[in-house]
Amino acid sequence: MMRHFSEVYALMRRKNKKQYALLAGCCFFSVLLITAYVCIMRAPTILNVLPEGGDSRKQVMMIFALAVLGCAVFTTYASGLFFRQKSRETGVFLALGASRAQVRGELYRELGVLSLGSCAAGAVLGGPLAWGLWQVFRLCVVDTEEMRLVFDPHAYLWSLSFSAFVIFMMFFLGGRSVKRTNIIDIVQESHKSEPIRDVPRWYGPVGIGLLLLGVFVGYMSSSFFVLVLHWYPPEGLTGIFYIPALVGLYMILLHTVVNGWNSKKKLYKDLIATSQMRFQGRQTVRNMLVMTLLIAGAYFGSFYAPMLGTGSMISYDTRPVDYVYNFRADQDLPLEDEVRTMAEEYGVTVTDFAAVPMIRLAVDGDHMIEEEGPVGTTWRTEYEEVVSSELFLSASGYEELTGEPVDLAPGEIRGVMDAEGSRFAFSPNRNLVTNYITKERISVTSLEPLRYDSLFARYVMNDEDFAALSAGLPDEWRETQVCFNVENCAETYDFAKALFNEIVDRSTIEVAQFSGWDPVVRDWYIMKEGIYFLDREHAAEAGFTVINYDQRDSSAFRMDWQYMPAFRILDKADFVKTTAVFIILFVFVAVVCFSAVFVIGYTRCMTIALTNRKVYEDLRHLGASNGYIYRSVRGQVKRVFLVPALVGTGLIYIFYMIILYFNGSPLGITPSEAAGLLAALAVVAAVSVLIYAVYRMTLLHVCKQLAVRRPKGGQ
Repeated sequence: MMRHFSEVYALMRRKNKKQYALLAGCCFFSVLLITAYVCIMRAPTILNVLPEGGDSRKQVMMIFALAVLGCAVFTTYASGLFFRQKSRETGVFLALGASRAQVRGELYRELGVLSLGSCAAGAVLGGPLAWGLWQVFRLCVVDTEEMRLVFDPHAYLWSLSFSAFVIFMMFFLGGRSVKRTNIIDIVQESHKSEPIRDVPRWYGPVGIGLLLLGVFVGYMSSSFFVLVLHWYPPEGLTGIFYIPALVGLYMILLHTVVNGWNSKKKLYKDLIATSQMRFQGRQTVRNMLVMTLLIAGAYFGSFYAPMLGTGSMISYDTRPVDYVYNFRADQDLPLEDEVRTMAEEYGVTVTDFAAVPMIRLAVDGDHMIEEEGPVGTTWRTEYEEVVSSELFLSASGYEELTGEPVDLAPGEIRGVMDAEGSRFAFSPNRNLVTNYITKERISVTSLEPLRYDSLFARYVMNDEDFAALSAGLPDEWRETQVCFNVENCAETYDFAKALFNEIVDRSTIEVAQFSGWDPVVRDWYIMKEGIYFLDREHAAEAGFTVINYDQRDSSAFRMDWQYMPAFRILDKADFVKTTAVFIILFVFVAVVCFSAVFVIGYTRCMTIALTNRKVYEDLRHLGASNGYIYRSVRGQVKRVFLVPALVGTGLIYIFYMIILYFNGSPLGITPSEAAGLLAALAVVAAVSVLIYAVYRMTLLHVCKQLAVRRPKGGQ
């Protein structure tokens, strides 16, 4: 015999253990994913590679925000569902004379155990999960010393904050469920639906239009503020312009849940499934919205590797020269005799070799001046006769390197772009060129740029001008450009590695500089601010790579060293090693987001099944066949998975095309970018198969819960 209220409450808890297990599992999974994500995101291994304020770090933070939003909505929904199912039990206790204080006390005790236990377990296991997945990626992709994962204990502050939100939200919803004054309302809470009012069919096409408009306006708003208004908007302001996209997305999902996309002629065929979706419409739309955003974020991470890999491999294959490197004249680096001797030692035949002088000259241009005002940071430009420095070749030197003659009159120059003309960070147009040491200068006319990948970001000038401006330049302002080809380049990796190591070993600390380091810009910063942020002693503080010859195989070194050689076989063979941190990071992000999508979709479908169990039993009694009921169940489950997958995939693919089209290339989407988009489609196909597999598994479990058999040939 039970003598205490606590014993009765415990008995009811055992009877409803599935509800408790579902809530605990949702909380555990959400905290687990957030902890794993933040452990990776804040790991020094990642932060050392992702520059502060860089696009890659912003992308990771954006997807993290989506993951937090998704998991927060997911746990809130799971908690609300739990308290709705528990409301009948609460109402009965109150009707039998139990006080609200008694019910609240018992509820808070079990919520404390459940929330603290599940959140603590998720937080504790999140780190090992992140470490385990990272090790799997290292094993399957690439394993280098740079890939050794180191955690930052401060990352757990993010996990604790999210856990605190989950616990607070559960106690808040629990307390609110007991506060209701009308016992009948409490008892009937579990039977209430959240139907959606009738939605016009024009919601669908208008929603699609708003979605596309919001994506375009949201992406272009930042460029408009910066390039047109000359104003740096506050962080997050541009996000407001994505609101039409969210409104459009919500309208699409509403239309899907209420009307579906079939014609009116097929309305009665899907009548049961559509009507049932309407009765749980608000919860369903919320879940589908979160799933869509998470799928978009997951694909954003998934596309990183194929886009980067495809574009890089195409660029390696289309390079006109196998081996390219340059060095300052004050450095003792290998030239033709040493290179040929080394090549013979490795059984490599050098077919041609060219080494020509270059000079570093100051150039004119617009200097950007930032000013703080009442509306924030604005910028303006002032023309300067000396704004930065660039490397110049003579016309004869360019012909010796490339075999392409260039006819330039005195005072004419031509910049060198890559073959696709897509490198927007380089301006081929200059009007004044200056010897920074002697102050000798000439006015120049910039002609149509040349196209030659291996000499990108160089300028070519008339031989007489080159000789005149070279006079008086010290060795640190002179360089040598080396280009040569070999037989069977694909079989020369050992030679390429040896030559690379020789170049690094013989380079002095004076040239261990970040790729953007510029002596002219340095003098301007020293004069104005007293320090230059790219100098070795200040680079780390400013969030830039400090070049270390001992870390020559790290991605930071190979991507950021100013004098990094471009050896076709070395770059191709070590591509994954060089970009491993980026690739694995974004793959990890995608895995986390897709995992959240699958769990949310599965949980929502199982909830629909349990909620509609009585409806399906009534349909059986009314004579509905097993096949009809199966099609109804399948229709609901399909919408939960199919619509977010289609909308999320289409949304992010269009967004990627907008980014590529407006990335500064005069060609719009370049051939290598188009190839990357095709590779991204292959990722979409593979993930779609996975989503379909999860959908089939979920449908199988839902049918099992409802005792519905899959008819022969049923999909």
